[in-house]
Amino acid sequence: MIQSSYPEQQEIARLTARMLIEIKAVDFNSKVPFTLASGLLSPTYVDCRKLISFPRIRSTLMDFLTLTIMRNVGFEAFDNIAGGETAGIPFGALIAERMSLPMIYVRKKPKKYGRNARIEGVINKNDRVLLVEDLATDGGSKISFVDAIRETGATCEHTAVIFFYDIFEHANSSLQDKGITLHHLCNWWDVLAEAKRTNSFDSETLKEVEDFLKTPKAWRDAKQS
Repeated sequence: MIQSSYPEQQEIARLTARMLIEIKAVDFNSKVPFTLASGLLSPTYVDCRKLISFPRIRSTLMDFLTLTIMRNVGFEAFDNIAGGETAGIPFGALIAERMSLPMIYVRKKPKKYGRNARIEGVINKNDRVLLVEDLATDGGSKISFVDAIRETGATCEHTAVIFFYDIFEHANSSLQDKGITLHHLCNWWDVLAEAKRTNSFDSETLKEVEDFLKTPKAWRDAKQS
C-alpha cells in the first residue's frame, strides 16, 4: 500500500543512503580499489542486488521510487514497466505491482534461438514505457535498453533507478541527447554525507573517497601511475 505522504526528496536521498550502508550494499576501500565492470578502478562499490533480501528496506525503497516517478512525471504517465536484464527485473516487477501496470523485461542481447527476441512479455505499439534498473553509472546500458523498446514502436522517455553514480561528466547529457530523463533516489554524494554523519568508515577512507568523487580521472591516474 503506497502512502499518500512521504518525505521530501532530500530526506528520501538520506534515508536511501542509510539503508544501503546499513545492509552493507556500499563498500569503500581506498587501499585495494575495486575493479568495476567497465574495467576502471574505484574506491567505491555499491551492490543494489542485496536489497531484494531485505523485505522492509526493499518495500520502503520501492515506495520511494514509485512515488518519485509519479511526482516527477505523472500518475497516469505510463502503460508498461520494463525491467533491464538482470538486476532491473525484480525492481521492475515491484514497481509494476505498485503502479498496477503490466511488465516486460529487456535482454542485454537477443536470444540466439527461437524468436531471437530482446523483449520478453507483451508490449504494444505506442505504449508509454518506464525503464526500471537498479543503478546508473554512465547511462550506456540504459540507452541500449531504451533503443530496444523503441524498436517495437513503443515510446520510452524515462528511466528510474535506486542509485545514480552522478560523478561522470557526460552521463546525464548522453541520456538527455537520446530523449531520456533519469530519476533516482540517491547518489554517491548522498552516501558519502551519510557515511560521514554515521561514522560508518574511518576518516582516511572517507577522505580518499571524497577525492575520488571530486576528480575520478585524476584519482585513477594517480593510482595507476
